[in-house]
Amino acid sequence: MPTVYVTRRIPENGPDLLREHFTVRQWDSDDVIPRDVLLREVQDADGLLSLLTEPINDEVLDAAPNLKVVANLAVGFDNFDVPALTKRGVVGTNTPEVLTDTTADLAWTLLMAAARRIVPGYKYVIDGHWKTWGPLLLMGQDIHHATLGLIGVGRIGAGMARRAQGFSMRVLYYDVFRREDLEEELGIEFADQETVLRESDFVSLHTPYMPATHHLISHDQLKMMKNTAVLVNSARGPVVDPDALYEALRDGEIDSAGLDVTDPEPLPADHRLLTLDNCLVVPHIASASYETRAAMSQLAAENIVAVLSGKKPPTPVNPEVVEAQGLQ
Repeated sequence: MPTVYVTRRIPENGPDLLREHFTVRQWDSDDVIPRDVLLREVQDADGLLSLLTEPINDEVLDAAPNLKVVANLAVGFDNFDVPALTKRGVVGTNTPEVLTDTTADLAWTLLMAAARRIVPGYKYVIDGHWKTWGPLLLMGQDIHHATLGLIGVGRIGAGMARRAQGFSMRVLYYDVFRREDLEEELGIEFADQETVLRESDFVSLHTPYMPATHHLISHDQLKMMKNTAVLVNSARGPVVDPDALYEALRDGEIDSAGLDVTDPEPLPADHRLLTLDNCLVVPHIASASYETRAAMSQLAAENIVAVLSGKKPPTPVNPEVVEAQGLQ
């Protein structure tokens, strides 16, 4: 019977499905699996269910000669060395679509919370400072009828554009691929990146992480933004230069930021971004609803079951391997 290794505690529906077909071993912890343990456990593995915290590269592949499929419990797969997987005929998969709306919900939550000073307001109350209603107390930015700028308009970016319709917002976007279908459907406007940054009241990032998007938002880009602007990042932490962001928030170059992802990640408790009242940080929880995490677990398991059963997986990231192996 094939063996599958799962690198973390995850919603049980996925491992339960795997156990119906395979021998399953699992790192039974909420902590990141130590690298030496992972390298030992994959030695006889036919399938691997991984998280973004596990780089899947030559080191892992050298240790796992029987490996046929790696299923990421995430839509992103920047932890995958895709060429290395492809070279060895290992199918890589991810979990797109099932987390689109949940992630867009969280990005919108960050936008609203940062704009309306929700966390500073809560802290103001619990610290005992609330004595009376004040006309100048904790004023923030209006969301309705403002301009939302999207950098990257895949599924999640499109979800943000749909949410903006309910607030009567103008939506500008920049993407390397122009989305004329969404322009027609949602009334969004394509512009170059500089225009999006200069004209938007809110800038929300939805790009994949790759060398071309490393520190895509840094000093120059932040200086282009309005000093009343709010930056939201629910994509990947290194898309934003944390030093540049700190200085921009400290110096009033932008109004505030809401971050679900950081660089580094996790963000140390003594990081200087956390000293700022206008920087809201949450611990990479964009997909953290009961329903969505269960759907991700299910899809990751279904990908493994398919490949190890000689079938085409639902969501491969290197479909050329699927085609080369004749999986149908």
